[in-house]
Amino acid sequence: MNIRIQIIIGIAVILALCVIINMIRNKRLELRYALAWLIVGGGIFILDCFPQLITWMARKLGIASPINMLFFLGFCFSLMIIFVLTVAVSRASIRIKELAQELALYEKGKK
Repeated sequence: MNIRIQIIIGIAVILALCVIINMIRNKRLELRYALAWLIVGGGIFILDCFPQLITWMARKLGIASPINMLFFLGFCFSLMIIFVLTVAVSRASIRIKELAQELALYEKGKK
């Protein structure tokens, strides 16, 4: 990979990580949801600094091409994000149902 592209990707990743950290500090993003993005950002930065690492990983896992390894990692990351968000939506749905039931009982007791 061209060193110029590596530098641009590295700077972009560092800026993205700074934005995520700033959003966590300003309480616009919860840490539990941001952890996945921080881990992926760190992973991308490591792979950017050491591009031969993805080739080594692909060989060890028996994947024919390093680009296929990247697609596989992206697919796994997408599944992880979908799972985390599904759990969050399920928890919120349960909590909303409980709050609606409590509100109904409260309103009934007031009358």
